[in-house]
Amino acid sequence: MDKDHLVDNESSIKLSVESKGQKGSIYLSSIYGSYNYTSEIEIPAGEIAIFSCTHCNEILNSKAECLTCGAPMIPFYLDMGGKVSICSRSGCKNHHVEFEDLSQALRKLYQEYGFRGRKYPQDERTQEQKEKFVEKKKDERAEIIESGSFLQSYCPHCRKSLIENDLLKLKIINGEEGFLLLSPYLNSFTSKSTIYLPEDKPVTDIKCFHCNTSLVEKDMGCGKCGSRTAKINVSASSKLIDFYICTKKGCRWHGLSEEDLYSIKLEESDEW
Repeated sequence: MDKDHLVDNESSIKLSVESKGQKGSIYLSSIYGSYNYTSEIEIPAGEIAIFSCTHCNEILNSKAECLTCGAPMIPFYLDMGGKVSICSRSGCKNHHVEFEDLSQALRKLYQEYGFRGRKYPQDERTQEQKEKFVEKKKDERAEIIESGSFLQSYCPHCRKSLIENDLLKLKIINGEEGFLLLSPYLNSFTSKSTIYLPEDKPVTDIKCFHCNTSLVEKDMGCGKCGSRTAKINVSASSKLIDFYICTKKGCRWHGLSEEDLYSIKLEESDEW
């Protein structure tokens, strides 16, 4: 695991990779079901790559064949028991997880992350920072949406809920169509997508998966990197408010409209 190189805003799986005589490092998403990665070398679609451990240099390509394309599978062992296997062929999405003792693995998962999984990052503010924020909240007349709050999210066009299975689901266009699944908890930046999304690059379009209307705003730019933003509605205590997220993969900026900033504040937001 590489904590310094994030993919999908989480620690990545770092491996050595070789393809067509080129060697380098590859960083895979540690989110199960996400196909995102960054690589120091180009791996052409359909090419079988050779993966090896960055510590002992042993080749990880196994004798087990992919049931989809026949390429060697790459196994990773999990600290909670069992293993995850992925295909070594670039572009093949076959992967699976196996547990020797599923009940033991689930117990460890719930003990470490809670019954519903990790909702939002651990609060790393100092006690002094927390006390200052509490004082600010006392003097602030605007409503405060605190970190970790579950954001009930809706399409601003058809008004249908964008929450599915406790995740914020968006249709995404980036060369091909797929879905982007975001954490609906404020200031939790975990995500996964059903198609490959390059890190640090904006996506082509984000749409509502109900009405297929684009959510990308032309006149509202990201307050951090300047990329285009996508607008959804979230429910505050008094009304639905416009909530903006950056379209660039890996950018953590999110914000409100100028009008809503007078009455709503986001805890730990860059905007105030």
